[in-house]
Amino acid sequence: MIPVNKPFLPPLDEYQQMLTAIWEKNILTNNGPNVKSLEASLADYFDLRRVHLVSSGTMAIQIALKALQVRGEVLTTPFSYVATTSSIVWENCVPKFVDIEPLTLNIDPSKIEEAITEDTSAILATHCFGNSCDIYSINAIAKRNNLKVIYDAAHSFGSHYDGSSVFKFGDVSITSFHSTKLFHTVEGGALFTSDPKVGERIDFLRNFGHDGPECFDGVGINGKMSEIHAAMGLVNLRYVNDILQSRREQFDFYKELLSSLEISLVESSEISIGNHSYFPILFKSEDELLKALKFLANNGISTRRYFYPPLNHLNYVKSTSLPVVEDISRRILCLPMYFQLTREEQKRVVIALEEALK
Repeated sequence: MIPVNKPFLPPLDEYQQMLTAIWEKNILTNNGPNVKSLEASLADYFDLRRVHLVSSGTMAIQIALKALQVRGEVLTTPFSYVATTSSIVWENCVPKFVDIEPLTLNIDPSKIEEAITEDTSAILATHCFGNSCDIYSINAIAKRNNLKVIYDAAHSFGSHYDGSSVFKFGDVSITSFHSTKLFHTVEGGALFTSDPKVGERIDFLRNFGHDGPECFDGVGINGKMSEIHAAMGLVNLRYVNDILQSRREQFDFYKELLSSLEISLVESSEISIGNHSYFPILFKSEDELLKALKFLANNGISTRRYFYPPLNHLNYVKSTSLPVVEDISRRILCLPMYFQLTREEQKRVVIALEEALK
Protein backbone atom coordinates (compact mmCIF):
# COMPACT_ATOMS: atom_id res chain seq x y z
CA MET A 1 0.00 0.00 0.00
CA ILE A 2 1.26 3.48 -0.92
CA PRO A 3 -0.40 6.05 1.38
CA VAL A 4 -1.12 9.59 0.22
CA ASN A 5 0.90 10.89 3.18
CA LYS A 6 3.18 9.45 5.84
CA PRO A 7 4.55 11.48 8.79
CA PHE A 8 8.28 12.04 9.01
CA LEU A 9 9.75 10.51 12.15
CA PRO A 10 13.31 11.31 13.28
CA PRO A 11 15.68 8.69 14.70
CA LEU A 12 14.07 7.35 17.86
CA ASP A 13 17.24 7.66 19.93
CA GLU A 14 17.42 11.42 19.22
CA TYR A 15 13.87 11.94 20.37
CA GLN A 16 14.47 9.67 23.35
CA GLN A 17 17.31 11.93 24.45
CA MET A 18 14.91 14.88 24.41
CA LEU A 19 12.36 12.92 26.45
CA THR A 20 14.99 11.93 28.98
CA ALA A 21 15.86 15.61 29.47
CA ILE A 22 12.16 16.43 29.96
CA TRP A 23 11.92 13.73 32.65
CA GLU A 24 15.01 15.10 34.38
CA LYS A 25 13.75 18.70 34.38
CA ASN A 26 10.18 17.58 35.21
CA ILE A 27 8.75 20.48 33.16
CA LEU A 28 5.97 19.47 30.79
CA THR A 29 4.27 22.72 29.75
CA ASN A 30 3.72 26.42 30.59
CA ASN A 31 6.31 27.90 28.23
CA GLY A 32 9.09 25.52 29.18
CA PRO A 33 12.66 25.40 27.85
CA ASN A 34 11.86 23.32 24.75
CA VAL A 35 9.10 25.70 23.69
CA LYS A 36 11.40 28.69 24.16
CA SER A 37 14.20 26.93 22.28
CA LEU A 38 11.95 25.96 19.36
CA GLU A 39 10.54 29.49 19.11
CA ALA A 40 14.07 30.92 19.01
CA SER A 41 15.28 28.30 16.51
CA LEU A 42 12.35 28.90 14.15
CA ALA A 43 12.75 32.67 14.41
CA ASP A 44 16.40 32.27 13.43
CA TYR A 45 15.56 29.83 10.61
CA PHE A 46 13.04 32.21 9.04
CA ASP A 47 14.78 35.47 10.00
CA LEU A 48 11.79 36.56 12.07
CA ARG A 49 11.62 38.80 15.12
CA ARG A 50 9.44 36.37 17.03
CA VAL A 51 7.52 33.08 16.74
CA HIS A 52 4.51 32.28 18.93
CA LEU A 53 3.94 28.53 19.31
CA VAL A 54 0.46 27.17 19.99
CA SER A 55 -1.29 23.82 20.23
CA SER A 56 -2.57 23.67 16.63
CA GLY A 57 -2.94 25.59 13.39
CA THR A 58 -6.65 25.92 14.09
CA MET A 59 -5.93 27.50 17.46
CA ALA A 60 -3.53 29.85 15.67
CA ILE A 61 -6.30 31.13 13.36
CA GLN A 62 -8.68 31.64 16.27
CA ILE A 63 -6.07 33.53 18.28
CA ALA A 64 -5.16 35.64 15.23
CA LEU A 65 -8.79 36.71 14.83
CA LYS A 66 -8.98 37.58 18.54
CA ALA A 67 -5.64 39.39 18.63
CA LEU A 68 -6.61 41.61 15.69
CA GLN A 69 -10.11 42.19 17.14
CA VAL A 70 -11.75 41.03 13.92
CA ARG A 71 -15.53 41.43 13.80
CA GLY A 72 -18.29 41.06 11.22
CA GLU A 73 -17.44 39.71 7.78
CA VAL A 74 -14.17 38.02 6.91
CA LEU A 75 -13.39 37.53 3.22
CA THR A 76 -11.89 34.12 2.68
CA THR A 77 -11.47 31.21 0.29
CA PRO A 78 -13.65 28.09 0.38
CA PHE A 79 -10.84 26.12 -1.28
CA SER A 80 -9.00 25.26 1.94
CA TYR A 81 -9.19 22.90 4.88
CA VAL A 82 -12.34 23.29 6.98
CA ALA A 83 -10.45 24.96 9.86
CA THR A 84 -10.06 28.15 7.82
CA THR A 85 -13.83 28.67 7.76
CA SER A 86 -14.82 26.97 11.03
CA SER A 87 -12.43 29.22 12.96
CA ILE A 88 -14.16 32.31 11.58
CA VAL A 89 -17.55 30.99 12.63
CA TRP A 90 -16.18 29.85 16.01
CA GLU A 91 -15.08 33.42 16.69
CA ASN A 92 -18.60 34.71 15.93
CA CYS A 93 -17.58 36.26 12.63
CA VAL A 94 -19.16 35.69 9.23
CA PRO A 95 -17.17 34.05 6.40
CA LYS A 96 -17.80 35.66 3.03
CA PHE A 97 -16.41 33.58 0.20
CA VAL A 98 -14.43 34.86 -2.76
CA ASP A 99 -13.67 32.71 -5.80
CA ILE A 100 -10.17 31.47 -6.61
CA GLU A 101 -7.73 31.89 -9.48
CA PRO A 102 -7.94 28.89 -11.85
CA LEU A 103 -4.15 28.48 -12.13
CA THR A 104 -2.80 29.11 -8.61
CA LEU A 105 -6.00 27.98 -6.78
CA ASN A 106 -5.59 30.89 -4.37
CA ILE A 107 -8.11 33.61 -3.57
CA ASP A 108 -8.58 35.86 -6.62
CA PRO A 109 -7.54 39.47 -5.78
CA SER A 110 -9.57 40.81 -8.71
CA LYS A 111 -12.74 39.58 -6.97
CA ILE A 112 -11.94 40.68 -3.43
CA GLU A 113 -12.78 44.36 -3.67
CA GLU A 114 -16.27 43.79 -5.07
CA ALA A 115 -17.04 41.56 -2.08
CA ILE A 116 -16.16 44.21 0.52
CA THR A 117 -19.05 45.77 2.45
CA GLU A 118 -19.27 48.11 5.43
CA ASP A 119 -19.32 45.00 7.63
CA THR A 120 -16.03 43.61 6.28
CA SER A 121 -13.13 43.80 8.72
CA ALA A 122 -10.52 41.32 7.46
CA ILE A 123 -9.22 39.06 4.71
CA LEU A 124 -8.21 35.51 5.62
CA ALA A 125 -6.35 34.08 2.62
CA THR A 126 -4.89 30.58 2.30
CA HIS A 127 -1.59 29.85 0.55
CA CYS A 128 -3.07 26.71 -1.02
CA PHE A 129 -0.73 23.71 -1.13
CA GLY A 130 2.12 25.99 0.00
CA ASN A 131 1.72 28.05 -3.19
CA SER A 132 1.82 31.74 -2.23
CA CYS A 133 -1.14 34.06 -2.77
CA ASP A 134 -0.76 37.31 -4.70
CA ILE A 135 0.36 38.95 -1.47
CA TYR A 136 1.15 42.41 -2.81
CA SER A 137 -2.27 42.77 -4.44
CA ILE A 138 -4.08 41.53 -1.33
CA ASN A 139 -2.11 43.83 0.94
CA ALA A 140 -2.81 46.82 -1.32
CA ILE A 141 -6.56 46.08 -1.29
CA ALA A 142 -6.51 45.73 2.50
CA LYS A 143 -4.66 49.03 2.94
CA ARG A 144 -7.11 50.91 0.68
CA ASN A 145 -10.08 49.52 2.61
CA ASN A 146 -8.63 49.54 6.13
CA LEU A 147 -8.85 45.76 6.50
CA LYS A 148 -6.72 43.37 8.54
CA VAL A 149 -4.96 40.55 6.68
CA ILE A 150 -4.39 37.07 8.07
CA TYR A 151 -2.57 34.51 5.95
CA ASP A 152 -3.40 30.86 6.51
CA ALA A 153 0.03 29.44 5.74
CA ALA A 154 -0.74 26.01 7.21
CA HIS A 155 0.87 24.33 4.18
CA SER A 156 3.72 26.78 3.77
CA PHE A 157 6.76 25.87 5.87
CA GLY A 158 9.66 26.75 3.55
CA SER A 159 7.59 28.66 0.97
CA HIS A 160 8.88 32.06 -0.17
CA TYR A 161 7.42 35.17 -1.77
CA ASP A 162 9.67 37.76 -3.41
CA GLY A 163 12.69 36.33 -1.60
CA SER A 164 11.19 36.22 1.91
CA SER A 165 9.41 33.59 3.94
CA VAL A 166 5.64 33.84 3.46
CA PHE A 167 5.40 33.96 7.27
CA LYS A 168 6.64 37.57 7.15
CA PHE A 169 3.52 38.92 5.44
CA GLY A 170 0.12 40.13 6.64
CA ASP A 171 -0.88 41.54 10.01
CA VAL A 172 -0.59 37.94 11.21
CA SER A 173 0.42 34.74 9.43
CA ILE A 174 -0.26 31.34 10.91
CA THR A 175 0.96 27.84 10.17
CA SER A 176 0.26 24.26 11.20
CA PHE A 177 2.73 21.76 12.62
CA HIS A 178 0.33 18.82 12.38
CA SER A 179 1.93 15.44 11.72
CA THR A 180 0.84 15.49 8.06
CA LYS A 181 2.94 18.60 7.39
CA LEU A 182 6.51 18.37 6.12
CA PHE A 183 7.70 19.91 9.41
CA HIS A 184 5.68 18.86 12.43
CA THR A 185 5.49 18.73 16.21
CA VAL A 186 2.87 15.91 16.05
CA GLU A 187 0.21 18.50 16.91
CA GLY A 188 0.95 22.19 16.93
CA GLY A 189 1.02 25.49 15.14
CA ALA A 190 2.46 28.99 15.25
CA LEU A 191 1.65 32.66 14.70
CA PHE A 192 3.92 35.30 13.18
CA THR A 193 3.55 39.08 13.32
CA SER A 194 5.84 42.08 12.94
CA ASP A 195 3.71 44.16 15.31
CA PRO A 196 5.02 43.88 18.91
CA LYS A 197 1.66 44.89 20.37
CA VAL A 198 -0.14 42.17 18.44
CA GLY A 199 2.55 39.72 19.53
CA GLU A 200 2.02 40.65 23.16
CA ARG A 201 -1.73 40.15 22.72
CA ILE A 202 -1.09 36.69 21.22
CA ASP A 203 0.99 35.73 24.27
CA PHE A 204 -1.83 36.73 26.63
CA LEU A 205 -4.49 35.00 24.55
CA ARG A 206 -2.70 31.63 24.29
CA ASN A 207 -2.21 31.43 28.08
CA PHE A 208 -5.62 32.22 29.62
CA GLY A 209 -4.87 35.97 29.53
CA HIS A 210 -2.19 35.60 32.22
CA ASP A 211 -0.20 38.79 32.83
CA GLY A 212 1.91 37.34 35.62
CA PRO A 213 0.80 34.63 38.08
CA GLU A 214 -1.95 36.67 39.73
CA CYS A 215 -3.12 39.05 37.01
CA PHE A 216 -5.15 38.61 33.82
CA ASP A 217 -5.31 40.85 30.77
CA GLY A 218 -8.56 40.03 29.00
CA VAL A 219 -10.13 36.72 28.10
CA GLY A 220 -7.69 34.02 27.05
CA ILE A 221 -7.64 30.32 26.29
CA ASN A 222 -5.31 27.37 26.78
CA GLY A 223 -3.49 27.39 23.46
CA LYS A 224 -0.02 26.46 24.70
CA MET A 225 2.31 23.90 23.14
CA SER A 226 3.70 21.22 25.47
CA GLU A 227 7.37 20.40 26.03
CA ILE A 228 6.89 16.94 24.51
CA HIS A 229 5.52 18.40 21.27
CA ALA A 230 8.22 21.08 21.14
CA ALA A 231 10.84 18.35 21.59
CA MET A 232 9.61 16.63 18.44
CA GLY A 233 9.87 19.96 16.62
CA LEU A 234 13.43 20.55 17.79
CA VAL A 235 14.55 17.13 16.53
CA ASN A 236 12.64 17.43 13.26
CA LEU A 237 14.14 20.85 12.60
CA ARG A 238 17.54 19.15 12.24
CA TYR A 239 16.18 17.33 9.18
CA VAL A 240 13.90 19.92 7.62
CA ASN A 241 16.33 21.00 4.89
CA ASP A 242 16.71 17.35 3.83
CA ILE A 243 12.91 17.02 3.82
CA LEU A 244 12.49 20.15 1.67
CA GLN A 245 15.15 18.95 -0.76
CA SER A 246 13.49 15.54 -0.97
CA ARG A 247 10.13 17.15 -1.77
CA ARG A 248 11.67 19.24 -4.54
CA GLU A 249 13.22 16.14 -6.10
CA GLN A 250 10.02 14.12 -5.80
CA PHE A 251 8.03 17.00 -7.29
CA ASP A 252 10.37 17.30 -10.28
CA PHE A 253 10.37 13.52 -10.81
CA TYR A 254 6.56 13.41 -10.85
CA LYS A 255 6.52 16.27 -13.39
CA GLU A 256 8.91 14.34 -15.63
CA LEU A 257 6.91 11.11 -15.37
CA LEU A 258 3.57 12.83 -15.97
CA SER A 259 4.65 15.02 -18.89
CA SER A 260 2.88 12.88 -21.51
CA LEU A 261 -0.46 12.62 -19.69
CA GLU A 262 -3.43 14.90 -20.36
CA ILE A 263 -3.55 16.44 -16.92
CA SER A 264 -2.79 19.93 -15.61
CA LEU A 265 -0.64 21.11 -12.71
CA VAL A 266 -1.04 24.04 -10.36
CA GLU A 267 0.96 27.12 -11.35
CA SER A 268 2.94 29.58 -9.20
CA SER A 269 3.57 33.27 -9.68
CA GLU A 270 6.97 34.37 -10.94
CA ILE A 271 8.03 35.74 -7.55
CA SER A 272 6.94 32.83 -5.38
CA ILE A 273 8.68 29.54 -4.58
CA GLY A 274 6.56 26.80 -3.06
CA ASN A 275 7.71 24.06 -0.70
CA HIS A 276 6.37 21.21 -2.85
CA SER A 277 4.48 19.80 0.12
CA TYR A 278 1.71 18.36 -2.08
CA PHE A 279 1.39 17.14 -5.64
CA PRO A 280 -2.10 18.06 -6.91
CA ILE A 281 -3.15 17.19 -10.46
CA LEU A 282 -6.18 18.41 -12.41
CA PHE A 283 -8.14 16.06 -14.65
CA LYS A 284 -10.22 17.15 -17.64
CA SER A 285 -13.42 16.04 -15.89
CA GLU A 286 -14.75 14.65 -12.63
CA ASP A 287 -15.54 11.38 -14.39
CA GLU A 288 -11.87 10.95 -15.26
CA LEU A 289 -10.92 11.75 -11.66
CA LEU A 290 -13.33 9.21 -10.20
CA LYS A 291 -12.15 6.56 -12.63
CA ALA A 292 -8.51 7.20 -11.71
CA LEU A 293 -9.20 7.37 -7.97
CA LYS A 294 -10.94 3.99 -8.03
CA PHE A 295 -8.29 2.35 -10.22
CA LEU A 296 -5.44 3.62 -8.04
CA ALA A 297 -7.18 2.49 -4.85
CA ASN A 298 -7.73 -0.98 -6.33
CA ASN A 299 -3.98 -1.10 -6.99
CA GLY A 300 -2.99 -0.17 -3.45
CA ILE A 301 -2.38 3.53 -4.05
CA SER A 302 -4.07 6.07 -1.81
CA THR A 303 -4.93 9.54 -3.12
CA ARG A 304 -7.04 12.39 -1.72
CA ARG A 305 -9.49 14.91 -3.10
CA TYR A 306 -8.11 18.12 -1.60
CA PHE A 307 -10.40 20.11 -1.15
CA TYR A 308 -13.70 18.44 -1.82
CA PRO A 309 -16.42 19.37 -1.23
CA PRO A 310 -15.55 23.08 -1.04
CA LEU A 311 -16.36 24.98 2.13
CA ASN A 312 -18.99 27.26 0.58
CA HIS A 313 -21.47 24.41 1.02
CA LEU A 314 -20.89 23.69 4.71
CA ASN A 315 -24.16 23.40 6.62
CA TYR A 316 -23.30 26.29 8.95
CA VAL A 317 -22.49 28.95 6.35
CA LYS A 318 -24.45 30.78 3.70
CA SER A 319 -24.21 28.71 0.53
CA THR A 320 -22.55 30.63 -2.30
CA SER A 321 -22.08 29.78 -5.96
CA LEU A 322 -18.45 30.15 -7.04
CA PRO A 323 -17.82 28.76 -10.55
CA VAL A 324 -14.04 28.35 -10.40
CA VAL A 325 -14.08 26.68 -6.99
CA GLU A 326 -16.92 24.37 -8.08
CA ASP A 327 -15.03 23.35 -11.21
CA ILE A 328 -11.59 22.88 -9.64
CA SER A 329 -12.83 20.98 -6.58
CA ARG A 330 -14.45 18.35 -8.81
CA ARG A 331 -11.31 17.74 -10.88
CA ILE A 332 -8.37 17.90 -8.45
CA LEU A 333 -6.58 14.96 -6.83
CA CYS A 334 -3.43 14.84 -4.71
CA LEU A 335 -0.90 12.08 -5.38
CA PRO A 336 1.27 10.47 -2.67
CA MET A 337 4.03 12.75 -1.35
CA TYR A 338 6.15 12.08 1.74
CA PHE A 339 9.79 11.82 2.75
CA GLN A 340 10.01 8.03 2.54
CA LEU A 341 8.40 7.81 -0.91
CA THR A 342 10.77 6.06 -3.34
CA ARG A 343 11.31 6.65 -7.05
CA GLU A 344 10.00 3.14 -7.74
CA GLU A 345 6.82 3.94 -5.84
CA GLN A 346 6.41 7.18 -7.80
CA LYS A 347 6.79 5.18 -11.03
CA ARG A 348 4.17 2.74 -9.79
CA VAL A 349 1.75 5.61 -9.11
CA VAL A 350 2.20 7.08 -12.59
CA ILE A 351 1.98 3.72 -14.37
CA ALA A 352 -1.31 3.06 -12.59
CA LEU A 353 -2.52 6.54 -13.51
CA GLU A 354 -1.64 5.92 -17.16
CA GLU A 355 -3.59 2.67 -17.10
CA ALA A 356 -6.59 4.39 -15.49
CA LEU A 357 -6.70 7.05 -18.20
CA LYS A 358 -6.53 4.69 -21.18
